[in-house]
Amino acid sequence: MTMVSEHTGHPDLLGRTAIVTGGGAGIGHATALRLARAGARVALCGRQLAPVTRVAAEITAAGGNAYAAACDLRDPAATRRFVADVHAAWGGIDILVNNAGGTGWTPLRGAAAGGDLDERDTLWRDILAVNLDAVWHVTRAVLPHMTGPHGRIVNISSVLGRFGVPGFAAYCTAKHGVIGFTRALALELAPERITVNAIAPGWVSTEMSVASMRAQAAAGGITFEEFLAQAMRGVPLGRMIAPAEVAELVHYLVSDAAAGMTGQTLNLCGGQTMA
Repeated sequence: MTMVSEHTGHPDLLGRTAIVTGGGAGIGHATALRLARAGARVALCGRQLAPVTRVAAEITAAGGNAYAAACDLRDPAATRRFVADVHAAWGGIDILVNNAGGTGWTPLRGAAAGGDLDERDTLWRDILAVNLDAVWHVTRAVLPHMTGPHGRIVNISSVLGRFGVPGFAAYCTAKHGVIGFTRALALELAPERITVNAIAPGWVSTEMSVASMRAQAAAGGITFEEFLAQAMRGVPLGRMIAPAEVAELVHYLVSDAAAGMTGQTLNLCGGQTMA
């Protein structure tokens, strides 16, 4: 049985295979459900098996097709094995959503940068590995199995790929890198009619965003509630983005309706990048 999209009224991704990294929570969870509702077979991976297994069970319970696996995308060999397993099960891969990521407090100077230098170096490397190296590893593994004209790659960047935030140098660096990767790869794959786009969400109501807010509140010596109010003053629409809103934009970018769009980074931030 194929799940029918409640928004489009028909399974517009019927017969297509999608991989969603970091699919166990937040944007990845919402995206996996959205693509499954549109008829796609969805393969999910995350560092922990339990969360992606729960999402896969949610999809199959609704009549869709899903596959879940634990995979540390920082490891190129493990990444290749995961992609090979998806290909062996379902054949060609049509859609890749590079969503896996993580953030962390990485100041370089001042009292806030206290602590062991080696620990800060380790955190820097890990944030770049999770947010940027993993995109390279997965995309490189998927491309031999992806062809046009339905091949679609969507990379989840961030508004921190558009501007800087003090104390988050590693995350800003990685998310700027995702946008550069998107532009370069879009040109490389254009002759094959494979599109490559990115999304730069602002504050999204996920556990990772809340953790980031708490870290910044603590660094500024204010409460979480005070920081939240301050953050929303920098968002013209005055609210956080729901994961389902990001998932809707992903669905558009991987659909036939977006066949003419490539190399773009779309801000979904409540107007935050205009502030």
